[in-house]
Amino acid sequence: MSRLRFTGPFHLRLRSFLTLNQISIQTYARHLFGKQIAPDWDALTEIGIRFWRHQFTVAMQSGDMVWGRKLFDSLQTETDEVYAVTSTSCPSPCGTWHRPTLHTSSATILHFHGGGYGFHGGISRRYAAMLAHHIGADLFAPDYRLTPENPHPAQIEDALAAWQYVSALVPPEQIVVTGDSAGGHLALMLLLRLRDEGLPQPALCIGLCPWTDIGDRGASLHENDHCDMVQGWMALMFGEWLDPEGQFGREALSPCYHDYSGLAPIYLQAGGREILRDMILDFARIQRANGAELTLDLWPDMPHVFQAYDGMKASSAQALKHIGEHIRWRVDGDGQAGEIPGVTIV
Repeated sequence: MSRLRFTGPFHLRLRSFLTLNQISIQTYARHLFGKQIAPDWDALTEIGIRFWRHQFTVAMQSGDMVWGRKLFDSLQTETDEVYAVTSTSCPSPCGTWHRPTLHTSSATILHFHGGGYGFHGGISRRYAAMLAHHIGADLFAPDYRLTPENPHPAQIEDALAAWQYVSALVPPEQIVVTGDSAGGHLALMLLLRLRDEGLPQPALCIGLCPWTDIGDRGASLHENDHCDMVQGWMALMFGEWLDPEGQFGREALSPCYHDYSGLAPIYLQAGGREILRDMILDFARIQRANGAELTLDLWPDMPHVFQAYDGMKASSAQALKHIGEHIRWRVDGDGQAGEIPGVTIV
């Protein structure tokens, strides 16, 4: 966290700014007495975790997601990296093209943003621009419909429409589907939908801290509450918003219960301190047992969607570098993305 960006109503900006300052004072005081969340995290890292956890909590418990999204977006914490990317809106399907100044891959990225299917703000748009910059490839990020106003199947329908749009412009063998958090869930669910529709698979699917089970799976979903920006109860609430009446069921909407053998190769990244860690590990092991082509890299020191730290964290910089290597290997035939000692799990 190096700079702040404010948007929206002044009273929400002020509220968020005061919250950030209060959390900062409390965190620095805790560090003075050796009470860090994690011994290897500095105060700025912990402040960011605590601030975003607070914003998610207030927004989700407000009972008014229109207001909650405005609060969530009122103050964005950003790194000081500058991304050489031109961003232009697309009216149909609604979304944004992020085109880097320097192209280092012939791939085109179809990226689904995170936010538990309930949020889409400036933090997600910056994340998409960051990926386009580091990958060196054009990236389309659709504005899929959000829950709880629009439960399943709205999101997968919008994802399919985005795929049809991009694949009409670019051959499928040059498309890489990516997504972070809930966007990772949507990317994985899209592979299944493409199979069911008899459509070609992309060259690669990348899940960045992906949500792989909308139910209560794994000890980390609650044990890592204290060191992540999202908490277990939030993930379960997002699941309820996605399928509010249980019409489709947990197994139908959770990648862990599906067989990905014969589909696009999958590359996953996860943090050892995130709540989704165990379900991501489960998904990876299940799919390797099924015969799917899959690689999982896990950085033990990182929280959820840690790639956003970019150059501020060595683990984040390494993760972003490895994303680009996997894409150039699969799409451009440039070498091979090897294992990372102490990080590659599957």
